[in-house]
Amino acid sequence: MNLLNTNKDTFTLRQTMERPDFECYHYLDPVPPKVDFHEHEFYEVFFFLSGDVNYIIEGRTYQLRPGDILLTDNRDIHKPDVRPGKPYERFVIWIEPAFLSLVNMRGSDLTSCFTDASEKKYKRIRPDSTVLTHLRGICEKMLRCRDSEEFGSGALSYVYLIEFLVYLNRAYFATPDDIRRDVTENEKINEVVAYINDNLSEDLTLDRLAEACFVSKSHLAHQFKAYTGLTLYQFIIKKRVTVARNMIREGTPVIEACMRCGFNDYSNFLKAFKREFGRSPKEFLRQK
Repeated sequence: MNLLNTNKDTFTLRQTMERPDFECYHYLDPVPPKVDFHEHEFYEVFFFLSGDVNYIIEGRTYQLRPGDILLTDNRDIHKPDVRPGKPYERFVIWIEPAFLSLVNMRGSDLTSCFTDASEKKYKRIRPDSTVLTHLRGICEKMLRCRDSEEFGSGALSYVYLIEFLVYLNRAYFATPDDIRRDVTENEKINEVVAYINDNLSEDLTLDRLAEACFVSKSHLAHQFKAYTGLTLYQFIIKKRVTVARNMIREGTPVIEACMRCGFNDYSNFLKAFKREFGRSPKEFLRQK
């Protein structure tokens, strides 16, 4: 499916899937879209084809080359910074975690690349030309199947998805652990982001974070915005509601998720949740 959008990138910002399993798109923008920081409920494979793009994920900025692939999970706050001058083209694959859990029961854990990338805090794959051509060909087959009414096309689309994930994992684990090419990052900010992710239920004030990470408050506030694109407050609130949403989705009671993610005031949690996702937790559960 080809999608054209020259204004707000509502496709990328969509936080729920229209299908219960996976979606695959070929996406092209002659004019750069406006994209805010966002997160999804699902795994995302971002397969970059062309454009002048830096991609920010959790405080790290990846300078993209055609053929780069980024992996994000349902906790990652991310945003492409798309500059004018070149068509912005990519494949995007969204995969429901529950669907992959069912698939994983049949053999290898196809979520391994996502899990490992999150643990290592490095989200990019840069396949060699042979693998890149093969992965692109599989994406094109998936798209043809999804748009076809021929007998068996739906079943074939699942076969191609599995094939894609197998080769994606192979490409990921063939990448040396020490590779950090074309990434702008700051170790102190990485430390602060990790501390926030590990301590969402705590009182994450500027004073507390500066003390815990041994940095001055003014330097932390300035550098955090410079590297993540968000203020500390914006990042913490966005992260807290994202994790709370995931917990609610997995069956945690709303009040418990609220408290475990550091919201001591339920009314503030409701406001933040609705502002981020456009619906209340109850509405989210009904539409799940």
